[in-house]
Amino acid sequence: MLKIAFHPIYKHPLPEGHRFPMEKYDLLPKQLLHEGTCEEENFFKPSFPDPEPILAVHDKDYFMRLKNLELTKKEIRVSGFPLSQALVDREQIIANGTIKACDYALKNGIAMNIAGGTHHAFTSRAEAFCLLNDQAIGARYLQKNGLAKKVLIIDLDVHQGNGTAEIFKDDDSVFTFSMHGKGNYPFRKERSDLDIELPDGTGDKEYLKTLKATLPDLLEKTQPDFIFYLCGVDILETDKLGRLSCTISGCKERDRYVLETCHELQIPVECSMGGGYSRDIKLIIEAHANTYRLAQEIYF
Repeated sequence: MLKIAFHPIYKHPLPEGHRFPMEKYDLLPKQLLHEGTCEEENFFKPSFPDPEPILAVHDKDYFMRLKNLELTKKEIRVSGFPLSQALVDREQIIANGTIKACDYALKNGIAMNIAGGTHHAFTSRAEAFCLLNDQAIGARYLQKNGLAKKVLIIDLDVHQGNGTAEIFKDDDSVFTFSMHGKGNYPFRKERSDLDIELPDGTGDKEYLKTLKATLPDLLEKTQPDFIFYLCGVDILETDKLGRLSCTISGCKERDRYVLETCHELQIPVECSMGGGYSRDIKLIIEAHANTYRLAQEIYF
């Protein structure tokens, strides 16, 4: 059975007019249930994690200041969210959703997190709606518990996974692959193990051609025993923060290719949703829902 991390805390109240589409975390599971892609049993509610896997990734001073609401005004501004206890609780529970999804992926081949993909969180700072790096935490959890040795992170969000690249910059056991918009945020990029930068306006044909020319060789080279897939839908032409020109069908084909590849090679995969900022929330939900539809189709 497909297992999906979800907690009501994922939908966090924000000031009116805030550009982050927080309502998608409420609408997406409702859509999956409404259309019959998922049933209630597919969802599990993560709790607070032990601090150990978080501290295996994040600097202790930063994590304690975050928990104690002691970040500076500048740090809070860069994070993109007003700091509150509810927000800090949310970020920890999202991270634990990914940790628990790792366990389910080892059992079932795949598992998902309705939220997560917080790839702009660095070792010792928050950035761009990301306070704790959930997939980095998941990778360390697997390795510390002897559940995986070589990990591959496939980051197909439109923005480079700069925090993830920084966290694993000196670690050969985690390979970071980011395919993102060249002219997009972050404008000062970190160095992943493999970065592919796409020009503004890249559409389905070129996007998929590039991905399909890259992934087989990458998998052959890295030989991972676990994959994290960050499947942001901000590659859509309708995305207000994206600058690429992919369609919903192109985004779906991207997900199909990645998930079918993982399935054929029998490499467990955890999927975190990442970004999506189209003005029409229905487009965000449809693109994200396709990932879950494909997971059910391919794996179950």
